[in-house]
Amino acid sequence: MTQLELAKQGAISPQMELVARNEGVEVGLIQQGIAAGTIVVPANNRHTNLVTCGIGHGLRTKVNANIGTSSDYGNMDTELEKLRVATACGADTVMDLSTGGDISAIRQAIIASSSLPIGTVPIYQAGIEAIENHGAIVKMTADDIFAAIEGHIGDGVDFITVHCGVTQSAIARLKQQGRVADVVSRGGAFLVGWMLYNERENPLFEYYDRLLELAREFDVTLSLGDGMRPGSLADATDRAQIDELVSLGELVERAWQAGVQVMVEGPGHIPLHQIETNVCLEKAICRGAPFYVLGPLVTDVAAGYDHITGAIGGAVAAAAGADFLCYVTPAEHLSLPDADDVRQGVIASRIAAHAGDIAKGVKGAGDWDRQISVARKELDWERQVELSIDPERSRQVRGQHPTSGPACSMCGEFCALEMMEKYLNIPVSKSSC
Repeated sequence: MTQLELAKQGAISPQMELVARNEGVEVGLIQQGIAAGTIVVPANNRHTNLVTCGIGHGLRTKVNANIGTSSDYGNMDTELEKLRVATACGADTVMDLSTGGDISAIRQAIIASSSLPIGTVPIYQAGIEAIENHGAIVKMTADDIFAAIEGHIGDGVDFITVHCGVTQSAIARLKQQGRVADVVSRGGAFLVGWMLYNERENPLFEYYDRLLELAREFDVTLSLGDGMRPGSLADATDRAQIDELVSLGELVERAWQAGVQVMVEGPGHIPLHQIETNVCLEKAICRGAPFYVLGPLVTDVAAGYDHITGAIGGAVAAAAGADFLCYVTPAEHLSLPDADDVRQGVIASRIAAHAGDIAKGVKGAGDWDRQISVARKELDWERQVELSIDPERSRQVRGQHPTSGPACSMCGEFCALEMMEKYLNIPVSKSSC
């Protein structure tokens, strides 16, 4: 039985107990959230070394790190190093988006090496193999797509992105609307090209029940992809995006009826003032299903700094109720990220997620900040380093300019905390004034 089916029966699984312990909440809250569809626990029953996590309402906002090869760069060693870095930096999940090299072997090695939940986008491999076998992506068949999905699920991936909402209706609205950046989702572009060439409906939409059967068999969580997400601020919250979201809301309910866990992916490039609206729309249309957002990116001009752009949007989204942030690295829009890009992306998104958790009042979120504030007041530098979100970086910066006194080199002998320790703790009598 799936986690959703168990939860609906009132049963408590070991995975639910683990999530409850890690979140510091009663296990009944996890069970009830899974039963209602507002929490998912991605846990393929073939991922044997998995330490799972919960994603959804009332839980700590989670962070995903994308890794994977491209047709130009990367191999198994580079991706396993990225996995190591992402795990060490505190990512909650990892997605393998490989499109180059031995894709299956890389995926299998990542799963075998990871205790974190692993996600993939099977349509990538289906499209690449269609080029190899038939000469073009548009020549792939529905069976090719489902064979790729079955292969990924059988290997043990815990969640898969499937662009089921890219429909003929959404394409028609895209054409009518007109966009600056058209379709920027790689999986979405594969399917749009296929649908237009073959003059057929999206197989992932047309044969959705077949997808649900596969997901249910291995208890794989479906991440309903946003193939129509905006890739430019000018395209944000348009008719094509909302058409897809409406379809996804209907597919969420069909997944729940089939006993399959499901979450919904969201934009993308969104102006700051539209982020809360997008979160509220998803929560209303998709009946509270966990919302998984890319960034969001709040400006289009920050190439090389998009981990910052994404963290700004991610904090606003998390505060508004988004449950899961897909990191953005400094390499976004420029190149395939390397291990250092992965590190910077994970840390930036973790900062955003934590800021959102404080705003949402997630249990224990503010305690961490209080602890480090006490350490700062006491000028306890080692404790500050230990409590910081990136201790390695904190220790490096602290050591750049050593000082002879207890204060840091920013203020030196004029440290406000030292002065307050001196003056606030000495009683002042009238006679001494």
